[in-house]
Amino acid sequence: MEPMREQKYIDILNSELVPALGCTEPIAIAYASAKARQVLGEFPDKIDICCSGNIIKNVNGVKVPNSGGLKGVGAAAILGAIGGDPNRELEVLETVTDLDREQTRKLLAEGYFSCKLQKDVENLYIIATVRKGKSSASVTIINRHTLIKEIKKDEKVIYQVEGEKEDKNQKGFWNMTIRDILDFANGIDLDRIKGLLDRQIEMNSAIARKGMEEDFGAQVGRTLLETSGNEVQNRAKAYASSGSDARMGGCSLPVVINSGSGNQGMTVSLPVIEYANEWKVSQEKLYRALLISNLTAIHLKHYIGSLSAFCGAVTAACGAGAAITYMAGGTYSNISHTIINTLANVGGIVCDGAKASCAAKISSALDAAILGYELSMKDRYFEPGEGLIKDDIESTIQSMGYVGRVGMKSTDIEILNVMMNQVDY
Repeated sequence: MEPMREQKYIDILNSELVPALGCTEPIAIAYASAKARQVLGEFPDKIDICCSGNIIKNVNGVKVPNSGGLKGVGAAAILGAIGGDPNRELEVLETVTDLDREQTRKLLAEGYFSCKLQKDVENLYIIATVRKGKSSASVTIINRHTLIKEIKKDEKVIYQVEGEKEDKNQKGFWNMTIRDILDFANGIDLDRIKGLLDRQIEMNSAIARKGMEEDFGAQVGRTLLETSGNEVQNRAKAYASSGSDARMGGCSLPVVINSGSGNQGMTVSLPVIEYANEWKVSQEKLYRALLISNLTAIHLKHYIGSLSAFCGAVTAACGAGAAITYMAGGTYSNISHTIINTLANVGGIVCDGAKASCAAKISSALDAAILGYELSMKDRYFEPGEGLIKDDIESTIQSMGYVGRVGMKSTDIEILNVMMNQVDY
């Protein structure tokens, strides 16, 4: 692979595989709120949040990390303003204290914040506005959880990102293919990337262990191990699910994310680690497999976009399945068919927000990916023309992405309407 293209892949990984404390949507609200307070320069009298339906969908049902079990937009916004450190970005709430949590509960009870749904905007869209007397400050985030589009102080724009810069990590490389991902993973000097992967292995393994040790959510991961045994196929699902149990349950440990999601970050990494341990593959092979898993998930998610009605556990599971196939000695054809088999099976799980049941969806998606791998290694696969399966892997990825991005747009709206009790059955 030519050096410039290789560097682009490294840049993508450095941009995507970052640590985040807790579910990324409430963290994005906390980050916007903390940044707005920093700009205001004093503690506000009022916080107003305006955000897209997808943000509301992914915040209302999940515990805000380091909040003491609080849920919702208000908890994230207030805690961010009170004790958040915006310089830490997706780890903005790592330094909050018991006093911060106590004050957050008090202000929530007093109606200190407001939340408004903004329609016809980007799926990931947040404006946090803080006010003190006649002074105000606002921070707008779009498309990516830490991408600040605009900052205002007293209604005057003091910072703004213009068009081309918004999407710098998404432009110029999307002739990415599964074949190129394999070429990159096989050829890269691992010294250039191993620190990033070591962090993913360490952080994501730690929260998976925590999920097994404590009673988070519905305890999907623990239940899988208790009822279905210790075979590697089950451990792969169980540890990814237990990490989600902990993360959705408010565990304060950070996770290295993928495609803006901690759940996806755990799904692309933990099953691969379990299979590598079971098969006793070399550390080098594990690193290269993780590159395949991470980049495959990013590649698929690109065509769907952020925060759609298409569950991201599916694209992340495709990445894990591709990496497992690679470690088993699978060819490009085998790896492509693993992805196709997975999409043909579960390419329609809906996202109805971040919450405890995400752990079960991860388990289901990984079950399909493992079956997809097992089929592909026997040269068995679903044929072009069957549903959304096309003549080749890239066309299949694009067709599934189109359904997730365009076809499920109205589904996304109706999911939100149901969640907000705005439908007449």
